[in-house]
Amino acid sequence: MKTILVPTDFSDTAYNAAIYALSLAKNLGSTRIVLYHAYELIVPVPDIPTMIPMVNPDDLQAASQEGLEKMKKELQDLVPADASLVTRADNTLLAATIEEVCKNEEVDLIVMGITGGSKMEEVLIGSNTIDVVKHTSYPVLIIPGNAKYKPIEKIVFAADLRKVAETTPVEPLKKLLHIFNAELHVINIDHESRHFSTDTPFETLMLDTLLEDFHPVYHFIDNPDVVEGIVEFAEENNADIVLTIPKKHGLFESIFRRSRTLKLAYKTHIPLLTLHE
Repeated sequence: MKTILVPTDFSDTAYNAAIYALSLAKNLGSTRIVLYHAYELIVPVPDIPTMIPMVNPDDLQAASQEGLEKMKKELQDLVPADASLVTRADNTLLAATIEEVCKNEEVDLIVMGITGGSKMEEVLIGSNTIDVVKHTSYPVLIIPGNAKYKPIEKIVFAADLRKVAETTPVEPLKKLLHIFNAELHVINIDHESRHFSTDTPFETLMLDTLLEDFHPVYHFIDNPDVVEGIVEFAEENNADIVLTIPKKHGLFESIFRRSRTLKLAYKTHIPLLTLHE
């Protein structure tokens, strides 16, 4: 895992995510960390009153570069000895071009913070972090605002045990699990076996076959709230990260619904790693 991309908006949460990323880079032997700021120049609409001040694109770019250099300077002492901390700024929407940026920078992992606070639901709907997860095929590690780095020794993998062969990104998943070399716990949350079907035993066997090199421990948990079940298990078992595979109309959409996001992305201190199917 050579290159880590850290999108930033210069908030305390972004700084915390960058500190986490630098600690992770040292642990994983990463050699390049990219601080990335996507700033958007708002194009004026004809019907809007002309009294609204116009933003000079050169001033916007200069402010972005200044912010990145300040952040780089403040983080420099945390950069691993064999790694470099570089910066990049683009006039763009972050989610719209994140895939291209990752390709150009040869990124292996995106590390981003997520901010809690008042009116969290409104914050979420406009969250760059959630947008990035939805619009990139690259792994994204979401760092809650109060999360502090510690070596990744225990991973909780939340699996829905549906269409395992078709939806599991086998190679990226195995690559990450090999890199982390951590204790792996696979959990499936259900309530009164509502989602148990004739296919469930086969799907479980299929997943176990895919993960056999990592000796996973399986846990089948009864809880009417999927997210609550994940959070409780992860925190009670001192997990270092929670791993999910976003699926359309699946677990990820459930996790990031307005009514449920607070529980997993905001209330827990445990980072959330997403891999796309």
